[in-house]
Amino acid sequence: MKKYISTLDPRSDEFRKRKNQMLDLLSTLNLRSREIKTPRPEAVEKLRARGKYPAREKIKKVLDPGTPFHEIGLFAAYDMYKDIPGGYPAAGTIVGVGTISGKKVVLMVNDPLVKSGAWVEITCKKNLRAQEIAMENRLPIVYMVDSAGVNLERQAEIFPDRDHFGRIFRNNAVMAAMGIPQISCVFGFCVAGGAYLPGMSSELAMISQHSSMFLAGPFLVRAALGQDVDLETLGGAAMHNQVSGVADYRFDTEDEAFQWIRDQVALLGPPPPNPFDKIEAEEPAYDSDELLGILPHDMSGNYEAREIIARLVDGSRFQEFKPEYGLTIVTAFARMGGYSVG
Repeated sequence: MKKYISTLDPRSDEFRKRKNQMLDLLSTLNLRSREIKTPRPEAVEKLRARGKYPAREKIKKVLDPGTPFHEIGLFAAYDMYKDIPGGYPAAGTIVGVGTISGKKVVLMVNDPLVKSGAWVEITCKKNLRAQEIAMENRLPIVYMVDSAGVNLERQAEIFPDRDHFGRIFRNNAVMAAMGIPQISCVFGFCVAGGAYLPGMSSELAMISQHSSMFLAGPFLVRAALGQDVDLETLGGAAMHNQVSGVADYRFDTEDEAFQWIRDQVALLGPPPPNPFDKIEAEEPAYDSDELLGILPHDMSGNYEAREIIARLVDGSRFQEFKPEYGLTIVTAFARMGGYSVG
């Protein structure tokens, strides 16, 4: 593959204009990212007073120190659900790929500070994507469950297409058949539809006085049967470990549960062989920061797609595919991070 010879002039007025416009957009993007990731301080204080951690802290607790978390779908549900106070930051669930006990895993973490972890349509789509990534790459998946189930005001939106709420449980069964480990820990309420997922996992842990799992809570039991029952008796950690047998482990604190997750992942066998060809990685020949000055602000102006590719791929080398056909699109083979890509 040949190295691309760039004709981009970083000193031109047009480049500087486009770069400044892109920096403004990045500043806005970073601000919105921080807003999504930052819960209300008073809500966090209430959570900590109950001996619980915010969702993003849970992720840090289980990941290997110093390793990155590649989040997926941070902006899911952004600017949607405006009729719901506070909206649905990150669709109420945090999804991504990280490293636990030296192994790559997919994480799916309910955020109890977003409507008690209740699901809306986009929550469903995002969690389905997490399961798809686990299946496509045969990665273990860790569910940190703290969910009130489906948001009943939005339940009509959950079921109308192929990627609906029920497909979550279909995927649970498919992954079990594929031998993909599914490790669940219930950190809080786990009601109705939210209770199926951990119950169908390979292994399930609960936390005493924190976790509860049932299809209908005490209020519905009283309404339907006229009986009074407390959370622990109906579906607490002790009941599911000693009576129903749905849960496999019980812990007193969230910190103990984090260590259990790490230990369970450590017990897993080696990951499957990497199916992708990989050699030693190489930096692009051109400064990747120059990407900021290539794209026009309003997307109506012209730009050279090859200049973008040259600042992404190893050594700025790539081989175009069908270079004389369909000239409005550039396709190519190259390497990124040492991997062969198209």
